[in-house]
Amino acid sequence: MTTLVSMYRRIVIARPAFVLIGFGLLLVLASLRLDQFRLDASAESLVLEGDKALEQYRTVNRRFTASDDFLVVTYTPAGDLFTESAISTLRNLRNDLAELEAAGSTNSILSVPLLHSPQLTLDTVDTELKTLDEDDVPLDTARQALLDNPLYPNLLISEDAKTTAIQVNLPTPDKYFELLYERNRLQEKVDRGDLPESERQELETVDTRFIELKERLTERQDETIAQVRDILDQYQDSAELHLGGVPMIVADMISFIESDLSTFGIGVLLFMLVTLAVIFRQWQWVVVPLLCCLFTVWLVTGYLTWTNWPVTVISSNYVSLLLIMTLSLTIHLIVRYREFQHESPEAEPGDILMNTVRTMVRPCFYMAVTTIVAFGSLTFSGIRPVIDFGWMMTLGLALAFIIAFVVFPALISLMPPPASNLPADEGRAFTRIFASLTERFGSSVLVVSLILAVLCVVGISRLSVENSFIDYFKSDTEIYQGMITIDNKLGGTSPLDVIINDESPPESAAGDDPFASDCDPFVDECGEESDYRDTWFTYQKMQKLEQVHDYLDSLPEVGKTLSITTTLRLLAQINEGEPLNALELAFVPSALPTDLHDILLTPYISEQHDQARFSLRLMDSSPDLKRDELLGRIREHLVTDLGYEEDQVMLTGMTVMYNNMLQSLFDSQIKTLGLVFLAISIMFLVLFRSFKLALIGIAPNLLAAGSVLGLMGWLGIPLDLMTITVAAITVGIAVDDTIHYIHRFGEEFKRSGRYLQSMHASHQSIGRAMFYTSLTIIMGFSILALSNFIPTIYFGLFTGFAMLTALLAALTLLPKLILMFKPFGPERAD
Repeated sequence: MTTLVSMYRRIVIARPAFVLIGFGLLLVLASLRLDQFRLDASAESLVLEGDKALEQYRTVNRRFTASDDFLVVTYTPAGDLFTESAISTLRNLRNDLAELEAAGSTNSILSVPLLHSPQLTLDTVDTELKTLDEDDVPLDTARQALLDNPLYPNLLISEDAKTTAIQVNLPTPDKYFELLYERNRLQEKVDRGDLPESERQELETVDTRFIELKERLTERQDETIAQVRDILDQYQDSAELHLGGVPMIVADMISFIESDLSTFGIGVLLFMLVTLAVIFRQWQWVVVPLLCCLFTVWLVTGYLTWTNWPVTVISSNYVSLLLIMTLSLTIHLIVRYREFQHESPEAEPGDILMNTVRTMVRPCFYMAVTTIVAFGSLTFSGIRPVIDFGWMMTLGLALAFIIAFVVFPALISLMPPPASNLPADEGRAFTRIFASLTERFGSSVLVVSLILAVLCVVGISRLSVENSFIDYFKSDTEIYQGMITIDNKLGGTSPLDVIINDESPPESAAGDDPFASDCDPFVDECGEESDYRDTWFTYQKMQKLEQVHDYLDSLPEVGKTLSITTTLRLLAQINEGEPLNALELAFVPSALPTDLHDILLTPYISEQHDQARFSLRLMDSSPDLKRDELLGRIREHLVTDLGYEEDQVMLTGMTVMYNNMLQSLFDSQIKTLGLVFLAISIMFLVLFRSFKLALIGIAPNLLAAGSVLGLMGWLGIPLDLMTITVAAITVGIAVDDTIHYIHRFGEEFKRSGRYLQSMHASHQSIGRAMFYTSLTIIMGFSILALSNFIPTIYFGLFTGFAMLTALLAALTLLPKLILMFKPFGPERAD
């Protein structure tokens, strides 16, 4: 140990310029690829790690020519929609949108077939199709035709015919999916450990090409959305317009990330500048900590760019968190340095610095390790963005510790601050109050803590994970306004696909002939006992699919249901109100015009893959929407009441992926908290070498973690991607105060041999550093309230609240428990 201390002094303290030059070179290296910093708000960034639902979702979209790659523009004129002026404005708007380079096509009430002609029959459907674009259809007739059509209401037009929508399709090139599937194929080999060395270079090449293509497509999509908004601005005086759709949500989420990075980074920096200036009133204690904080963020950001590691909505807080955590370490060093400086004003700066490092390295090391454990526990959550966030912060905190004990001393060696002329009692009044409260009202502290613990347990029992995506955004954001309009007037926002797999053909099935049966397929009396026919277009199968459709459509959470039943009901309207008989049903695929297949057939039936698809839109803004319960009810009804086998029913789509993530949150919270407390308990045993002290040290941290979860339960705020991390992070940060306080209490007890005297001395020394760092963390997290992303606001406010609870517990409950149980041994006899 003496050798290490000597080496440290010769290198860091005696040659600070060389240390800083070497560190400067490292900063230059980290900055070489800062231009490749990436943000990501795609589906992959919001799903469980290894969730098969994402691949199912993509597979279903390919098979049924479906996609969520479109923008939705809602159009509500001030007056009647079906007037010449309103329709003309709608047409001009649609034409402007259609001219966008990235727009593959558009859908609107202007271009869809009205299917209203009196001469329209199943035999003439190919020649009697009319549209508002191509034909002189009276507007009243068009209005009625659109509302009578089972396909369009609550999809392209509201039921009150006051709002309509323009769908702007933004097709994703096939090359994107080719690279994606090739990358995933090679990555699966890596995960299995059977990717040969010859293919590893291929994986790197494919991954690089995929990232480059994805960035180009993202830039193009951002430009397109900006162009759409410019177009909408030109029509705001003519109608109420809102923009929606997955691409817009992704683009706005990325803009939120960028805003949060800059707002929080700048906000925290300004706050730190003011805080340091007010507390320490010397320019060295402002410049040096700020440089250390900036260096930590710089190196982590450089590492992210070198490794092509994108930042998501969840991990966008890494900048402000690293600034706060690095500042916390440096404040502890500053306070201790100034204490030594005040005690020995004539001592050499190098000696003061070495004493500071020697006395603080151990508690700061455990402080960093416990916080790393807290963030590291997030890597077990099973949620991709949370896992990434955990690794980023683990790396950042390790760097923060190194910078605090290498760069900080080097900078102070080059510009040592003079001894402060402030009084020795500076900043101690606040902590002295808590020492007196603990001494005089210790029993009350225990009672209040016990009551708070009970309230926390009750609150935690009320926690839920059911929340709505729409509630992630402030009501004045375009995402919220667009989603609420689509929810209320156009059939819902959250997509859900229910897939029914056809029953497997029996071994006796004759070849591939769908009509190889003793039962005549053109006669509707063929019962369920008839021989198997390998086609969906039989009377019995369509009847059963209709039962599925009617059930799904009856659910109060569902705004719109589309399926082959929708198509058959439309054809029944054309057929003079008569449902198709078995003969007509069998020839539906060939009887429908080819240009209607993409509207009426292929989105709902895949004969090639023996699957039928039901496309649902859920009312995300509904307060009664409970996704997991809904998905369970749907599956149970299809299996139990309608007789489908378990493997015949598949639920997929964004709703399923989002629900999978939500349902994992509670389990993840318990898992991460359990890991944190287990690791911290072990470290307390190693650090304090006392089982009694380890238990005492855990108590205030349990109270801090429980308080934030309990408060969320009492307020009815559900767990989400951000708040899941609060409790674990709180413990990791709050335990820093516990470590420093117990460590300092032990030192004071060795000197005085009196518990009460040691408590007062600890409050007036390390208590000040705890107060400064906790205040910094609380105020720093409060800046997150400026976000447009509601979970980020909750994250900031609840973490700040938990840190306040942790500080109060560390200054009251912790010393009271030490006074009660006397873990340092008996007091010294006079």
